[in-house]
Amino acid sequence: RAGPWGVCEETAILHGGFLLAARLTQPRPLRELRKADWPRVGPPITDALGEIGARCPSPLQHNLWKKEAVAIVWAKVLLPAPPAASLDQGWEQDDFFSVGRMIPDLNHTVLFELVKALGAPQLFVQLLLALPQDVCRSELEHLVEYIASETSPSDIRFFLDVWWEVMKHKEGQGDSTVSTFSTLIHQHGCETPLDDGLQPPKRFKGDPGSLNDTPAATSLLMVLIEGLKQTYQSITLPRMKCYALANLVELLSVFTELEPEGSPLPVAEYLDKISSVVSLWTRDTESQFHHRGLDEKVKEAERSLNLLFMVKLSRQELFVGLGFLCSLLHAWEEELQGTLSSSEELCYETYRLLDALTTFGKNLVCFSESRDLGEDETHVVLELTQITKSFLKEISASLKGKDLDASLVSSVAMTIIEQKLDRHMEMCSIFASEKTWAFSKDWVDCLVKNKALFQKPELVLKLLKTLVNFAMSRQDKEARELQMQVTKAIVECYTELSLTDKNKVISGVLASWGGPGLSLNLQVVMEGFQEDLNVTFNQITKSVSDQGLTRAVASVARLMLLYPEATVKQVCNLAVVNLGAHQFLAQILCSFPALSFLETHNGPGSPCGLVVRCLAEAVWGRLSTVREEEQFLEFLAFLMQPSSAAPLVSPAEVTKAFVLPYLKSDSAQIELSLQILSKVLGVQSCSEEHWIKSCHPFPLLLSLCKLLDGYTKYWHQPRDQLFPSLETKDLLLNILCQLCEIVRPETVPSPELWVQSLAWLHRKVALLDWTIGLRLKKLYGDHFKNEVPATLFEICMLPEDEWTSQPLPAYGPGSGLLAWMECCCVSTALRETMLTLLTVNVDNPEEVNLFSKGFLVALIQVLPWCSHSEWKRLTHVVENLLQRQILHVPYTLEYVQYMPLLNLRPFACYLQFSVLFLRGFQLLCSSSCSTWLPAEAWLHVVQLYCSTMTDLLGSTKSTAGPPSHPAEDRTSTQEVSFICIQMFCHLLHVAAMLPNKECGEPLVVVALEILSQYETFSSADTSPSNTLRRANERHFLESITDNVGDEALRGTLLQKLSKLGA
Repeated sequence: RAGPWGVCEETAILHGGFLLAARLTQPRPLRELRKADWPRVGPPITDALGEIGARCPSPLQHNLWKKEAVAIVWAKVLLPAPPAASLDQGWEQDDFFSVGRMIPDLNHTVLFELVKALGAPQLFVQLLLALPQDVCRSELEHLVEYIASETSPSDIRFFLDVWWEVMKHKEGQGDSTVSTFSTLIHQHGCETPLDDGLQPPKRFKGDPGSLNDTPAATSLLMVLIEGLKQTYQSITLPRMKCYALANLVELLSVFTELEPEGSPLPVAEYLDKISSVVSLWTRDTESQFHHRGLDEKVKEAERSLNLLFMVKLSRQELFVGLGFLCSLLHAWEEELQGTLSSSEELCYETYRLLDALTTFGKNLVCFSESRDLGEDETHVVLELTQITKSFLKEISASLKGKDLDASLVSSVAMTIIEQKLDRHMEMCSIFASEKTWAFSKDWVDCLVKNKALFQKPELVLKLLKTLVNFAMSRQDKEARELQMQVTKAIVECYTELSLTDKNKVISGVLASWGGPGLSLNLQVVMEGFQEDLNVTFNQITKSVSDQGLTRAVASVARLMLLYPEATVKQVCNLAVVNLGAHQFLAQILCSFPALSFLETHNGPGSPCGLVVRCLAEAVWGRLSTVREEEQFLEFLAFLMQPSSAAPLVSPAEVTKAFVLPYLKSDSAQIELSLQILSKVLGVQSCSEEHWIKSCHPFPLLLSLCKLLDGYTKYWHQPRDQLFPSLETKDLLLNILCQLCEIVRPETVPSPELWVQSLAWLHRKVALLDWTIGLRLKKLYGDHFKNEVPATLFEICMLPEDEWTSQPLPAYGPGSGLLAWMECCCVSTALRETMLTLLTVNVDNPEEVNLFSKGFLVALIQVLPWCSHSEWKRLTHVVENLLQRQILHVPYTLEYVQYMPLLNLRPFACYLQFSVLFLRGFQLLCSSSCSTWLPAEAWLHVVQLYCSTMTDLLGSTKSTAGPPSHPAEDRTSTQEVSFICIQMFCHLLHVAAMLPNKECGEPLVVVALEILSQYETFSSADTSPSNTLRRANERHFLESITDNVGDEALRGTLLQKLSKLGA
């Protein structure tokens, strides 16, 4: 068969049928066939089509041949045979030429009767609407004229079917036959004789325009209305009257301005309507769809509900139609009311009429309220409204119809889903959530077959809720098997979602079932879950890399769906115990912003975040090593400030969970809690209102102040009582300083409350050590003066508008320097203030001597209680006073063999500092102070001493500059060597005096550093006497070291000395 209209076996059969029909009409040709002749002439043609159908392998193929036969007949009606002169060209250029020459000339009677005989109004309308606009209208007018003449019941049915198909038609649904037919007519034009060949032919140029162009499109609708006007008196059957009225009412409701602009029919109502139509067709043996399968019924019912004709009748045309409808209702009202009152007579046509009239009545009311109508128009609308209401009222009982079978509704919904008909995605939503359908065999099969349609977060969530509901209602073996099958299908749908959509599902799971998720009610989830969890994370922790992040997140996402809480706990635990994996695991968790879910089941207080709770239950209190604590801190910090994701936990909830409950000196977690607090204070607030506001800032400050106050009794705490170490004191001080910066008037609801809170804090802090109030000065502002011991005023010129004295029994006469030194420890700014305000008369030798002795005593009193940062501030004070020559420290020659002919002036401060330490330890180790410090305090004192000696060593090297070998540039090499020897001797002297011999390790380290620096500088000296001098110095150092009582210290140092100059 060549081309779309090529000659083939089927066309030959069709040709034979037309030849037989033509013989039966003789002597008249077929193009003059009359309606009354069809019963005699038609059978050969319909028999031929029947024979073609019998040869078709499927009903679909048969329907395609029906359409092709109608297209050929219609083309032959519109395109009579060309003149003989064009025969030669026709063979080559005209695709229709061969088939067209086989079929005799035909008229519309053949066409219309053939379509009626085939019962194919839908394919007729598809071909009709594929014609050029003016031809389309003309052909429809031919149909109306044909139906109006010698009208029979079958004519009425055919006309109404065509009308109904015109309204249901959707563009773009045509196949190749329709396309070929349309192209042929547009290309060739047609001859449209007024009475089938009796008038001269008239050529026209085909118009390729769309049916939707107005006014031609709307004129089709008016042709239909006009057709009903011409034929309504021939309609006798009540069923056909309902059909005609339903067509007219729907046309006036949908294809006019009566149609309100708004949302489509709710999907549940939509489903009910389709199910009602299918039910009616199934019960009604007279319906053309009675014997069709469910798929076909549903598809056709859906077409009838989706009238999407885009054109609208004009206002004038609308009121022509409304007037006609009014007259029809008046004419038929009584008869139809009697018919419709009997439920036995309820069929598809009556159902359609009642449904259409109900919608039409509502539309009329909206139309009259929202439009500016003329007097006549208002009268028509009012009359129609009343008659519609009256009509429906009389037959309201029949509107109820019969209750729909639930199994039919579910079958219809599943058919819509499986056939992917219009609104099938909305139907998936009902399918997923309708619990009465769920877990039937058909339901499960439909879900499994159509998984791809359920790959939406909202559908997955609805399916999960349906699954859980089923699991809670049934626990038998069959139910468990169904649960496993459905769970597997849902998880597969979930797996195909994007990460964003997966998070939406996880959010829904958490909102519905909390941390346990599906495991709460779905036992099948727990089977093998722990093993799956372990295997998944073993693989993840073995392949930590940026490339593996996406794969890891995908693996964890499935576990997170089934049992969020257990999965998060596993991540938290591994983040702590797996070295170096904490950041990668934090990235995985931060890929699930849904986990920022806040739980409220712990009571009416502030809700707690899921992740924070999992951290508290899985990790907190179980950290056994410093490394685990460090990883925990870093993991927590990443969760609060991820590099490229939203924070998973907030500083406020971390503070409430891991800080506030543990801010007690006897808490085992106090040091870790303070480290956490330091971390969270470094997190910037994301909103204008700082997060600290929700964490009770003033009670928090007071708790920190009380902890700080505990350090004043640090060395006298009972040994079995927990208390944070002195190393933690600096952290505590930094936190207090940060809080004083952060807690501002804006962090409380009102200025009055701010003042009240400050007063409350001041009153509480007044009961603690007096230096704590000084640390809160940034917070207090001008509300309170600095309160200090009265003796401080004896040695400082303190302005009374900022400072005030308070009686403190512990600070009696002569304690001013002690108070002054304690002020210097508070902050760098206060230290500089104290140095500026200090008053010592350097012109009075006695005063300088007294000050220097008092300074040494105060220094020794403060030393054991200093943190490292506080001690750094005090060493700066010593250096400042030595440089200003206010502090007098005479340098004795107890470790000098001969007068050093060197320039020691640049290094005088360092030598004095070293001697000051020596004198301090002589006092500290004397019999008068022997019971002052407990044994464990000595190690801390020695560590502070050693840190300062290391700083002095560095300062000496910095002042001297790098050692150089050329003799002419002997930059202080001998001076530095001399200072190193002195510091070494002072260090060993201190070591010999210490009552606690377990403090040797830090002393050994510093002593070795001193000897290394001595070696560096002495070996750089190239003077002629250097070799002798170095030998003497080494002998001197060895003799000093020999006297060291600590055998380990002595042995290590002698070994080092033996290598000097080797």
